[in-house]
Amino acid sequence: MPRPRSHTTAQLAAAALIVIDRDGLPGLSMRAVATELGISPMALYRYVRDREELEALVVELVLSAVDTAPPPPGPWPGRITVLARRLRETMCAHPAVLPLTLTHRHRSHSGLRWSETVLGVLTEAGIEAEERVLALRALIAYVIGASQLEHLGPLSGPGTTAIADLPGDQFPYMSATARDARSVTPDREFDGGLELLLRGLA
Repeated sequence: MPRPRSHTTAQLAAAALIVIDRDGLPGLSMRAVATELGISPMALYRYVRDREELEALVVELVLSAVDTAPPPPGPWPGRITVLARRLRETMCAHPAVLPLTLTHRHRSHSGLRWSETVLGVLTEAGIEAEERVLALRALIAYVIGASQLEHLGPLSGPGTTAIADLPGDQFPYMSATARDARSVTPDREFDGGLELLLRGLA
């Protein structure tokens, strides 16, 4: 007879998220999560098959905080902007989890619910069939990609400073653009890029 479980999958996900927030994604391991829970690493396998399943639980935990309710009526670009901002805000609360969202978003009920709401807004705007497929993929790629850039390669970071100091005769556009980037806030960067994307979809 298998031993009874003393923890829930929600507790496992919460413990794994604590590990990731503290030690980064490289620090996530079955042993680290087991230590956080005060159990043996082998006991963890009574709850999940492997690390991949544990990662999926973490993604669902993070994305479960996203407000997926349809935004108030209005022009569709504004409604999509509201949904994109909600997803960004939720994911950026745990930036180390961002790389996992691309891999496990299909297994997250909350992530699927967000996409369903986005698709509803797009459909109401007359965006359907193949165009709707491309629009959803582009929006997901933008929100996740922009959120990763915000935390892994921010405009105010040392990379931008180094580019701004490149010789102007060899990299006139890169160096000038990097200097301009210093005054761009994370919110302006996200909203500005999203506006360009939505303008193209329109």
